[in-house]
Amino acid sequence: MDQQTLLYAAIAGAFVLVLAVLFVFSGGSAGKGVKRAKALNDGSSARAKTAEAMAKRKQMTDTLKGLQAREAAARSRREVGKSIEARLKQAGLSMTVSTFWMMSAGLGVAAGVAAWFVSAGAMEIVTPMDQLKRLAICAGAGFAGGLGIPRWILGMAIKGRQKKFMLQFADAIDVIVRGVKSGLPLNECLKVIARESPQPLAAEFDQVCDALSMGVSLDGALAKMYQRTPIQEVNFFNIVLAIQQKAGGNLSEALGNLSTVLRSRKLLREKIKALSSEAKASAMIIGALPVIVMLLVYLTTPDYITQLFITQTGHFILLIAAALMGIGIYIMRSMINFDF
Repeated sequence: MDQQTLLYAAIAGAFVLVLAVLFVFSGGSAGKGVKRAKALNDGSSARAKTAEAMAKRKQMTDTLKGLQAREAAARSRREVGKSIEARLKQAGLSMTVSTFWMMSAGLGVAAGVAAWFVSAGAMEIVTPMDQLKRLAICAGAGFAGGLGIPRWILGMAIKGRQKKFMLQFADAIDVIVRGVKSGLPLNECLKVIARESPQPLAAEFDQVCDALSMGVSLDGALAKMYQRTPIQEVNFFNIVLAIQQKAGGNLSEALGNLSTVLRSRKLLREKIKALSSEAKASAMIIGALPVIVMLLVYLTTPDYITQLFITQTGHFILLIAAALMGIGIYIMRSMINFDF
């Protein structure tokens, strides 16, 4: 092999070596670039997942805070609605709390004095134990007359007023629907209801209009009306107006649908009362039967029934009978009482 051939072989080998080195370095840089790009993509995807998780966590936290605030507001409304002042407003009475407690105290004293004179003729006071029994009866009568009877009368007044309100409320919503369709603003429709509706609907909407004229927001005025009349129909009305103010939409259509729902609820309520009237009448007869039998026995043979009131064994029997009657009345009331 001559020198020229060796020179060509050396040049070819050097060329191959240079190509190999260039291939190795180019492949390594490409691999590093791929790895770097992959690392960047992994980091960006991890950051995106972290940001998404943080956004979901923040949304859940905000939702929980909103639910807690709403529950606290509802709890405060329920607590306010149970006070004597709130119950007097719900009954539509203008008396103050102090007047109510003074009347309750006077009724309690009158019930205690009446029980004292009645027990004097019905009981034989022989021993100090008999005197203690007489005092206990008078104290129980005073407690029932001072706390039980006034609250019972107040509850009956509240139920009667709410019943009248519910009978007229759907018609008031129809007035708003017709007024909005004719072009009247909502405030004017509320004033029309306050002027032309019967009581207690007129009084409630009159207070709403007064609050609006004093600068109170519509939500605040309606919330006050719900505190004075805590029924579901008023709550539905407040929700519809609140959603319409925040989200917009056709107010007349929304209130028209609400009026239809309220009338359907009224029909369902009347149907439930009609179906449960027989059970209620049977429960009233069963509950009143022992008292009626006792009165009839007292009118026919008073010496026979008087033993229950003048002997210790008779007092014990009366106590057991009263406890059993109370349990039976409670069970019957739970069976025939429907929440709707």
